[in-house]
Amino acid sequence: MNKKETRLRRAGKTRGRIERQAVMRLCINRSSNHTYAQIIAPEGDIKASASTVEKTLRGKFKHSGNKEAAAHVGKLIAERAIKAGIKAVAFDRSGFQYHGRVQALAEAARESGLDF
Repeated sequence: MNKKETRLRRAGKTRGRIERQAVMRLCINRSSNHTYAQIIAPEGDIKASASTVEKTLRGKFKHSGNKEAAAHVGKLIAERAIKAGIKAVAFDRSGFQYHGRVQALAEAARESGLDF
């Protein structure tokens, strides 16, 4: 197994557990250049989203693949989720380690009022 297959195997375990709980999930993804976050309903509808490729965040950072940019995405997704009436979610880290950008995004979302 290569690195991507291992990450996706871990992600499948987490998503299966969240699916059985039937709750909203905060799903994140990261690439070398960008960070993405979505609030997904149990039936698969996307209720809110935020990423570093949006025009509002695009020019703010020298490099958008860092912890500072991920923290801004976390704040933005929390604000949009609360505006949509969502206060509690399950955190789906997509098989990534809870470290660095993933941790920065999660902590910023918690500080902005999202519960998980």
